Amino acid sequence: MSVADGVTTRRTIAELLADARARLVRLSPVDAAADVRDGALLIDIRPAAQRAAEGGVPGAIVIERNVLEWRLDPASDARIPQAAYDLRPVVLCSEGYTSSLAAAALIDLGLVRATDVVGGFHAWRAAGLPTTPPTTRAEYRSVHLPA
Repeated sequence: MSVADGVTTRRTIAELLADARARLVRLSPVDAAADVRDGALLIDIRPAAQRAAEGGVPGAIVIERNVLEWRLDPASDARIPQAAYDLRPVVLCSEGYTSSLAAAALIDLGLVRATDVVGGFHAWRAAGLPTTPPTTRAEYRSVHLPA
């Protein structure tokens, strides 16, 4: 909910997601892998339990969603060494929803080349791209959202 000129507005998550995606040039898993080969930074924002249950992507930097902006903001004291305004961050979540919101937040920080992977880790794995196996047999139930 926001207040502008005394008028309260409410937006749904579907509206927020659509707005975020309108600002991105989203990548298929194959295109994302090519961008990474060309120097983009693949950032896996899934929580530890999800990565353990689903597997990972070799070479991806793990930065969980709750600290992403602090780690990638070039002006932050908590930034990673790679943080720079000309960085090409390619954000990966499980199914490509949270990553869209996260990539849009990075654009707001000035990382205008930020984007995400359509379909997330599930699509990456389905495309036959390199993954590491799950590290736990703990059951993980994802909430499948409509495309």
